[in-house]
Amino acid sequence: MSKPTAQFTPLNIAVLTVSDSRTLAEDTSGQYLADSLTEAGHHLADRQLITDDIYQIRAVISGWIADPKVHAVITTGGTGFFIRDSMPEAVQVLFDKSIDGFGEMFRLISKDEIGMSTIQSRAVAGMANGTGIFCLPGSSGACRTGWTKILKEQFDSRTRPCNFVPHFMAQNPSHDHDSHDHD
Repeated sequence: MSKPTAQFTPLNIAVLTVSDSRTLAEDTSGQYLADSLTEAGHHLADRQLITDDIYQIRAVISGWIADPKVHAVITTGGTGFFIRDSMPEAVQVLFDKSIDGFGEMFRLISKDEIGMSTIQSRAVAGMANGTGIFCLPGSSGACRTGWTKILKEQFDSRTRPCNFVPHFMAQNPSHDHDSHDHD
């Protein structure tokens, strides 16, 4: 007897580009992510481009975290070492839990593409209020690597042995699995 095939669950994913120099029309990285997630069967919940400002970043992402219809956020830009690169500092304080393996795997995979320059990537990820936040560098190549080699699979409910979809679908804070209420 064969196992039943898992069904695909489309997610609502928001895309944020952080750039001090690009406009939405010139945003090839954000456009790549928006196109790729819709091609994979997901929904683009929102797409914005803002300057690399910690408080603007936090405001936009906090709005998406608070919206139960947004399952995940992918950001591009602001993960380097230039003075204005502040994505990790902006988002890490919002995380309920960090997803350390995301940055580790991104750098491991990137090593084959850009060599030891990958150590300058501060790609990070975490969960906040049941919303996944995944921060990629600003280049289109880095976005392609992050999407095709990590996120596409982990956003697919059919991926075994595990994927992020059940975590994104459990966005109701009243269902806290760590609490032990005995009424």
